[in-house]
Amino acid sequence: MLIPFSMIVLASQLVIAVVYDVPKFDIARGCKIDSSAAFDPDAGVKATIRRCMDDEQRAKDQLQTQWSGFANSDRVMCTGITTDDKSIPPSYVELQTCLQDQQFVRKARKE
Repeated sequence: MLIPFSMIVLASQLVIAVVYDVPKFDIARGCKIDSSAAFDPDAGVKATIRRCMDDEQRAKDQLQTQWSGFANSDRVMCTGITTDDKSIPPSYVELQTCLQDQQFVRKARKE
């Protein structure tokens, strides 16, 4: 069965749109779930969650300004890695780290 050209064009634009912008993650949900693993007894649960949310927001803000500077293939790969395990909430910090690592590898290969 042949797929009409217009369908191919439409589908390819949808794929590109997925990684065109920084993905939207539920920071509060992720930090509440992660707080049990990263709990700081000296700070308490609320402070641990707040620190997590601050870190995630900072990473998201940085990603929004740097997003277009990352290779599209890296954005696709890192977004996939960050969101592939549905039992673990996605993290902007994890996404940012993955993208920065890929950028470092690309620069190292050129040198």
